[in-house]
Amino acid sequence: MLDKDTKRRIDTCRDILVGKVPDPKSQVEQITVALIYKFMDDMDLEAEELGGERKFFTQEYERYRWAKLVAPGVSGQEMLNTYSEALTKMVENDHLPPLFRSIFRNAYLPYRDPETLRSFLREIDSFTYDHSERLGDAFEYLLSVLGSQGDAGQFRTPRHIIDFMIEIIDPKKNEVILDPACGTAGFLISAYKHILKANSSFVVNGNGKHEEADAAEQALESPMRFPGDLLSPEDRSRLAGNIKGYDISPDMVRLSLVNLYLHGFADPKVDEYDTLTSEEKWTQTADVIFANPPFMSPKGGIRPHTRFQVQSKRSEVLFVDYIAEHLNPNGRAAIVVPEGIIFQSQSAYVALREMLVENNLAAVISLPAGVFNPYSGVKTSILILDRAVAKASKHVAFFKIENDGYQLGAQRRAQKGSQLTQVKAELSAWLQEARAGSGGELESNFGAVVERDRIADGGDYNLSGERYVVKEARSSSFPLRPFQDVCTLEYGKSLPQSARTDGPYPVMGSNGRSGFHNEYMVKGPGIVVGRKGSAGEVTWIDEDFFPIDTTYFVHIVDQNTTDMRYLFHVLRKLNLPDLRGGAGIPGLNRTDVYQNHRIPLPPLEVQREIVAEIEGYQRIIIGARAVVDNYRPHIPVDPEWPAVELAKISSFLSGGTPSKENEAFWNGNVPWVSAKDLKVEQISDALLHISERAIEESATQLAPVGAILVLVRGMGLANGVPFAEVMSPCAFNQDLKAIVPQPELVQPRFLAHYLRGQSKYFRKVMETAAHGTLKLNSESLKSMKISLPALEVQRAIVAEIEAEQTLVNSNLDLIARFETKINATIARVWGEAKGEEAA
Repeated sequence: MLDKDTKRRIDTCRDILVGKVPDPKSQVEQITVALIYKFMDDMDLEAEELGGERKFFTQEYERYRWAKLVAPGVSGQEMLNTYSEALTKMVENDHLPPLFRSIFRNAYLPYRDPETLRSFLREIDSFTYDHSERLGDAFEYLLSVLGSQGDAGQFRTPRHIIDFMIEIIDPKKNEVILDPACGTAGFLISAYKHILKANSSFVVNGNGKHEEADAAEQALESPMRFPGDLLSPEDRSRLAGNIKGYDISPDMVRLSLVNLYLHGFADPKVDEYDTLTSEEKWTQTADVIFANPPFMSPKGGIRPHTRFQVQSKRSEVLFVDYIAEHLNPNGRAAIVVPEGIIFQSQSAYVALREMLVENNLAAVISLPAGVFNPYSGVKTSILILDRAVAKASKHVAFFKIENDGYQLGAQRRAQKGSQLTQVKAELSAWLQEARAGSGGELESNFGAVVERDRIADGGDYNLSGERYVVKEARSSSFPLRPFQDVCTLEYGKSLPQSARTDGPYPVMGSNGRSGFHNEYMVKGPGIVVGRKGSAGEVTWIDEDFFPIDTTYFVHIVDQNTTDMRYLFHVLRKLNLPDLRGGAGIPGLNRTDVYQNHRIPLPPLEVQREIVAEIEGYQRIIIGARAVVDNYRPHIPVDPEWPAVELAKISSFLSGGTPSKENEAFWNGNVPWVSAKDLKVEQISDALLHISERAIEESATQLAPVGAILVLVRGMGLANGVPFAEVMSPCAFNQDLKAIVPQPELVQPRFLAHYLRGQSKYFRKVMETAAHGTLKLNSESLKSMKISLPALEVQRAIVAEIEAEQTLVNSNLDLIARFETKINATIARVWGEAKGEEAA
């Protein structure tokens, strides 16, 4: 998931470029090429540090190294000359793999301003390739700056949703795997990792630690193992050739090639290819297909070739058709689709659903709107295609997920109660039964099965599970009213230039209709529902009058029976679908909303009680979030406390990297900490582990309990200096130092809190090392002055900070609890509603 720092850096890069490179597409290209250039040097540097050799910047190309390019003392003009020359020369570098050379084939610098380039490259220099998915994170955010979608309607698929889909389909090592709209190859890489995991002699626990799959092996001394160690060389070669992707965007192909290369694919199989209009690869099929295809069709629609079974100009229809037609006889697929696929009434959609139900469809998984935040609040579902199930079973499974483990707002904060694991287990078990000809029943809190014949009844093949799964009504008098009887979605109107005034809102004309102020204004407060780019998004407008443009606003049919605030909370839970309007414009089709939704309508006084309950919870959440967002530990320094150099109250240990060539050094029981692990304030484990022998025979040392690990070298320092308190003995690499406090002089936790509060000092003493990375000088660290009170005062300060942090954590729990209460309140309304489910 995109982190705030990556987003800020990308935004800064675009802000720097915008004066010279105003076109967003060109900005994307410049940032992408610069990132890849920088990461190549990062990989060379890492190879050297691990005792290997550089691969990319060698011989005559050594002078183009990124570290030299941005080194202190290099003038802006020198930087411009070297960088522009490198972009044109790198394609001739025989030491680069062909795919890397292809990245630079058309690369060039479109401006000649040294200061712009200097600022731009300095910002790019703050990125480091320390995680294979970080490049994808950065690039996929770049797509989002072109609009809420990419050029072709691409939405980034969250990693946990990708993994959920992969695990349900369970691709095997001998199967051909395809993503016909692969983006940055997220599905392909996740499928590859899944196969490696399934073919390993160990499992990986939640801390990244290897555990034996066979307990008997623990008594044996075996060679160092790695993910997929049970795969033979032939298996690996076949697997590399079986994982394939297409994408229409050369930028996407560029990113996916690099991403796959960095995951061990020497010759990745990703082609620039228009899946919907080209026939070149039509005869190529696959055992497994994953996709989150583009949702948007261009104006006038797609102009496909004639080999599709379903005749349509809609991209989402054609992509699903393509996937269904390109599965092998027992093939499987998982596809993210917009809600238009589920129940849009146009003939192409109906024909597609008929083909799926009769020959391909195994399950439909409804996802909550907001899964794609912050890129889009679009409502989606996952189609599970399984030709073996479609042949053997008379049923289709329907699941509805309301909690995917993250809040559905723009920030997508983690929350408890994810339903993904349970749904995956239940659906996987049902698919196995269905392939054997059973599958007529499903014990589940989140799903049910429906006969294919019943789905076919009426001829529309609607795939909305709620249409078929009738829930028991609780004893209550809340009726379910047709949507249009309660409220309507009214069009806004664009304001012409001639009607604009100098006031805060334009006021012109009047149509005299109740609830409307004039032609361009709506009487508020009220509700706005996105019709186009933010289709289905429900927003409260707290104004007496508000201007309305080409979106919907909610008009209450009878204000004597319906409270606007109550209606707002109900509409937010309806998951209004993202349907498609005419002429290729994406939008919310209000006719389909009216047909597919009903609204529970208790008496007006009950509605107001519900609103009061929800908004009482919201006030508590707002207060608790303010505490969480604004809290920072603070040590009030008394001027009379003596200032003591850190070196006089602590000792220092240096780290190192045991030789990768010595198998006896690795996969032991001692955590080996690197910069990747310093994301927590207290550390007791690490991603990698070494043996006690490695500590004895290599440069790494053991940090004792109570020590404080600090990052002293690396681009991670661009985000500040991280300090982690050692809670269990651990070794560490050369980018870190261990500060070991003398307990008779300084309390370790006091020192850790004190150091975290000295960001200004560390920014001041930061240096740039010869290879271009940031460095915290050891002498500056050791000579740092610490204001040191008596030990009992230190303990009192620590106790106060920990008490404060306990309160902050309590506020986090409070937020989660009251968000659950809000959801339960609305769920209670639906649970107590009675009447037939919307058809």
